[in-house]
Amino acid sequence: MAKNHTTQRIKYILFDYLAASAAWVLFYLYRKLNVEPLTFGYNVPINLDLRFWLGAFVMPVAWLILYYFSGFYRNIFRRSRLDDFLRTFLTVLFGVVVIFFLLILDDVIPDYRHYYKLFSTLFLLQFTFTLIPRIILTNNSIRLVHDRRLGFNTIFIGSNENAREVYLDLQQERNSSGHFIKGFVHVHYKDHYQLQDHIPHLGGHQKLESIIRQNNVEEVIIALEPSEHEEISDIINRLSLMDVRISAIPSMTDILSGRVKSTTIFETPLLEVSHELMPIWQSNVKQLLDIFLSLVAIIILFPVEIFLIVGVKLSSPGPLLYTQERVGRYGKPFMIYKFRSMYDKAENNGPELSRKNDPRVTRFGYFMRKHRFDEIPNFINVLKGEMSLVGPRPERKYYVDKIISEAPHYIHLQKVKPGITSWGQVKYGYAENVEQMIRRLRYDLLYIENMSLFVDLKILFYTVVTIFRGSGI
Repeated sequence: MAKNHTTQRIKYILFDYLAASAAWVLFYLYRKLNVEPLTFGYNVPINLDLRFWLGAFVMPVAWLILYYFSGFYRNIFRRSRLDDFLRTFLTVLFGVVVIFFLLILDDVIPDYRHYYKLFSTLFLLQFTFTLIPRIILTNNSIRLVHDRRLGFNTIFIGSNENAREVYLDLQQERNSSGHFIKGFVHVHYKDHYQLQDHIPHLGGHQKLESIIRQNNVEEVIIALEPSEHEEISDIINRLSLMDVRISAIPSMTDILSGRVKSTTIFETPLLEVSHELMPIWQSNVKQLLDIFLSLVAIIILFPVEIFLIVGVKLSSPGPLLYTQERVGRYGKPFMIYKFRSMYDKAENNGPELSRKNDPRVTRFGYFMRKHRFDEIPNFINVLKGEMSLVGPRPERKYYVDKIISEAPHYIHLQKVKPGITSWGQVKYGYAENVEQMIRRLRYDLLYIENMSLFVDLKILFYTVVTIFRGSGI
């Protein structure tokens, strides 16, 4: 399925590029053949100058960036033709307004009415050329889904009457909704389950995460009985930490956490439970800023990095960088990079949190920690996609398990990428024990509930203040 996603996304991008190029070329010719002769009183020769070629080849790139930020290239197999029409209309309208004020408003024209003609011409060209290939591609995808040649690995959570009814509805659809049913997961143990007569029994919900990974599951349909509803909160929380789509029968939506919205499942009465924490465009901008600012920081801080490299090597024997496994988004482990601030092999006796006047920290390491310089290599983790600039600080699995045993809601922090800096760290700095980690946790949870670019910028501002004040410890 991943290959199909990539191929289809490339098709959309290619046709969007060609559409934008063709629209600009025809718009250029329209101005030369219809507007400028009226303005100057004679036929203006068509000159393929630098502005023409920039419009033909560079302008489409700007359109692709706009489409990316609008979220058009996400969920490409889960959209309708109406969705394509509305997304294309609104995005093209916004883009043409920007182009009009940046590039067209200073044109010399016979009278103001030609501004309306120029605007409407560019909009109709861009909208028409973009929409038609999109509708064709989407229509082809829908046909493949309807014909059961394309679909999404799906499991049921639920095993009896409600789940059985939904399964039979899906199987009896004239046009498939795209579910490739891999099996079901039970909630309460029984000797026999109604779904067992139709699809494989994959196990109990206690092993939900491993079942999802082993079967490459893309969607989960929750269809529980009233007697099983007490488990729903735990199941939803665990699913929200995995990269899967969650759907449920309508009668359960009043007890589900998260935003509930209709899906494009054609004949089957299912609703989608969405746990998106930020609007798509903000999420895309956040990702772009992560990459851009990390590259800028690495380049600008190069003299500081040289100074730190020399300082670390002179402070004590041992490696330049300190690497350690941390828990990332959806619980996936990754190796974090930091400038070594402790003596080599300082943790041979097992995991231990840093504290004030920690004898394991070198004098130079203490200086780095005050100004957060030891975390500069974290920018490498950001560029690798393992971390973000702003997000809950990543912890070792040893401490994650300890925290969850005392504060189970800590697991919600794994919904997002960990960050170089966080609301909790700006507020409290480094934690010296599990109690302080839990106290810091309250602010990281508050961050998740209020995620926005504005909040990120505020946290980054206060982080810079902390760096200059040297109050990082």
